Amino acid sequence: MSFSELGLLPALVQACARAHFLQPTPVQASAIPALLAGRDVRVQARTGSGKTAAFALPLLQQWLTGKPQSPRPVRGLVLVPTRELALQVAETLRDLAHELPGLIKINVAFGGVSINPQMMGLRGGADIVVATPGRLLDLVRHNALHLDQVATLVLDEADRLLDLGFADELSEVLALLPQQRQCVLCSATFAPGVKALAEALLHEPVEIDLASAVAARPDILQRAIVVEEERRGPLLRHLLAQAPQDRALVFVASRYRTEHVAAKLGRDGIRAAPFHGDMSQGARTDALLAFKRGQVQVLVATDMAARGLHIEALPIVVNMDLPRSPEDYIHRIGRTGRAGGQGEAISFVPPAAEAHFRLIEKRQGQRVPRETVPGFEPREPLAASSEAADAAEATPGRGTGLDPNGGIKGHRKSKKDKLRERLAAEGQSSAAGRTPKAR
Repeated sequence: MSFSELGLLPALVQACARAHFLQPTPVQASAIPALLAGRDVRVQARTGSGKTAAFALPLLQQWLTGKPQSPRPVRGLVLVPTRELALQVAETLRDLAHELPGLIKINVAFGGVSINPQMMGLRGGADIVVATPGRLLDLVRHNALHLDQVATLVLDEADRLLDLGFADELSEVLALLPQQRQCVLCSATFAPGVKALAEALLHEPVEIDLASAVAARPDILQRAIVVEEERRGPLLRHLLAQAPQDRALVFVASRYRTEHVAAKLGRDGIRAAPFHGDMSQGARTDALLAFKRGQVQVLVATDMAARGLHIEALPIVVNMDLPRSPEDYIHRIGRTGRAGGQGEAISFVPPAAEAHFRLIEKRQGQRVPRETVPGFEPREPLAASSEAADAAEATPGRGTGLDPNGGIKGHRKSKKDKLRERLAAEGQSSAAGRTPKAR
């Protein structure tokens, strides 16, 4: 199948060719015709599968077929959870729109920087806005833009936006939008509670689920190295020394850990930089750019780097600390093996974390063989930790008993889990009583 067969205008087919999109990915082949037909769509597909272009191309076609107005009303709105993803989505849209007829105005807005330049950029309106929810609301309160003519709303990394951390802001944004609108939700994962909330936003959606398709899985070699918690730092330095030319994205559990690990690597002569949410936008941009250019060998990051971040041909991802949830694991390792490339994902599994890593394996439907590195073998025999994991899995409600610095989430439901379930139930009740939207 070619892009011309999906219903795209010739100008957009040419834009795909200029972007070296040779043929549609499975998610693009499924999503683009549905979006061009005006349908609501929920896309669940692994990272690097082409989700951004899948909604970007229909947004651009919507602009091409619309009538010019002055000031420009915002017709396309893309909400994202992080600054880096906002910049990345806007860059994709601008690249595809670069040689289209007419002059499209694509604005990006996020917090952590002065609002004044973003307000100035919105003078005269905008055709498409890519924004984080908090800064978008700030701009609305400053009367810098209006959202009453939005035709298409896209939630990129929708599971994160529908989570409790963004729930209040997202509710405010939704209240500003017209009721009759197209809605697109994209993510690599949808937890059950979040999925129920998502369904309340959609009207008779086209469901595209390619996350579990074997053919859609990226080519990532997953490794699980059993190592004592206190030996993870030396093991990381040992592995990096074996491939000094390779860049590595290393995930840890906290902002403090990013600084601590990066500093230790630096003292050993390894060019490393931290990356976390407490850094200024300028510092984060500089660290990411240095990493992409190869000026920094190792980027030590929290989970804010796990979603939406595209780093060309990244060879290795290391889970120095295991993620709290299996969904975060999928997002983390998805930073490598993107766009048809190959990658390697290495997880350090302390014996006490065996039960948690088994849960991660179960959720992704893939077993990862355990291995050890000579000189870093754990004191506790593998058989003993395996037996403990079997017991933990067989005992409902039992926690993992891991060191809190590892950031592992136990089996007991937290207050946040319970509240999420309650909100999901309320969302289902609301959806059941809602009348269908007119198109």
